[in-house]
Amino acid sequence: MESAMTETTTSAKERRSSRIFTRIPVRASGKNIQGRKFRENSQTIVINAHGALLYLQEEITMGNQLVLINPVTEEEQECRVVYLGEMSDKGTRVGIEFLSPSPHFWGVDFAPKDWPANSAAQN
Repeated sequence: MESAMTETTTSAKERRSSRIFTRIPVRASGKNIQGRKFRENSQTIVINAHGALLYLQEEITMGNQLVLINPVTEEEQECRVVYLGEMSDKGTRVGIEFLSPSPHFWGVDFAPKDWPANSAAQN
């Protein structure tokens, strides 16, 4: 039986903003696959102005809504699960997208020029 799911790859030219490979501690909270609330400490693999790729131990589903918290600033950002990767000993690779762009959430001083300077103008 052939799988109906296909993996699409997006070239850098099609991305909305540049990616930065960096580990930033985050807390994720939401509901797992059983509908139970969870809160988990994690770290990013890749960040951009619109979201991130990170590891999660909790089982979640595509489209799940999560809240990411930057433990340094205590800023919260609502996001949606847009990618679920393979499970590993570090957890599942989970791609999340902010519900509204927030490049300052990551607190990186070296944000690429294509990251929006004023996220409020992006509404």
